[in-house]
Amino acid sequence: MNPAGPTARALRRLGRDRPAVAGLAVLLLLAGGALLAPWLAQDPELMDLTAIFAPPSAEHWLGTDELGRDVLARLAHGGRISLAVAGATAVLAAFIGTGLGLLAGYYGGRLDAALMRVTDGVMSLPLLPLLIVLAAIDPAKLGIPPEQLGSEAFAIGRIVLIIGAVGWTTVARLVRAQALSVKARDYVRAATAIGASPRRIMRRHILPNVASPIMVAATLSIGNIILIESALSFLGLGIRPPLASWGNMLTGAMTVVWSAPEQALWPGLAIFLTVLSFNLVGDGLQRAFDPRGEER
Repeated sequence: MNPAGPTARALRRLGRDRPAVAGLAVLLLLAGGALLAPWLAQDPELMDLTAIFAPPSAEHWLGTDELGRDVLARLAHGGRISLAVAGATAVLAAFIGTGLGLLAGYYGGRLDAALMRVTDGVMSLPLLPLLIVLAAIDPAKLGIPPEQLGSEAFAIGRIVLIIGAVGWTTVARLVRAQALSVKARDYVRAATAIGASPRRIMRRHILPNVASPIMVAATLSIGNIILIESALSFLGLGIRPPLASWGNMLTGAMTVVWSAPEQALWPGLAIFLTVLSFNLVGDGLQRAFDPRGEER
């Protein structure tokens, strides 16, 4: 009998998955650079008008932009914003989707039908136009104090709420399907027969069995969230200057793309590598937690 549990076997399979390991290594490198940016990188808003579009050098490894700001510093600080938005949004969407999916899958009947019709309605909405409309709402008109509007926490929280409000549907459908399957198993029926409450059954018996699909779905969604945040910031509706994000760095590069194409290259490459790495890790997790993966 193999003493290792299914999680340990899945982690071993993940460790042998070279694309997933490579993606994880890139993500760790990007996340480490973003976390250490305040201590290792220069001030991303420090301007030097005597060094506009300076080439890469010992002082500015990736050169400077149209205002003489260090491109590497802005990439590192922008990564903090973009990765924080992606991670927090994925957690929020997974939380909402898991709660609704558990309720729909466990109780079934009219509640299931109502929640799934709401899910279908949200999924049928045109995503990007809807997000643009939501992002275009002026926070000042909602009574938010002016001193909070320019803070980093407010900028991140605003985008997280906007994207998370419509990004939970995939997780909800996945959890509902898994909950319907787990609810029919003998140990869940036994727990119901001895009088366990629905809340305890969902928390102790159903949720642990759907945790792996939730983790895979959340990981795969992060790449899409980064693309959405970058698109909103590129349109001027996401993270706004002076805060740096990869999306608004692309916006700043748009006007100088012919004279200084490298200004668009670096944030575009950062977005590309991050999305690709998250997708590789998500695919690796999906293969690792697939019970048939060991046979393959």
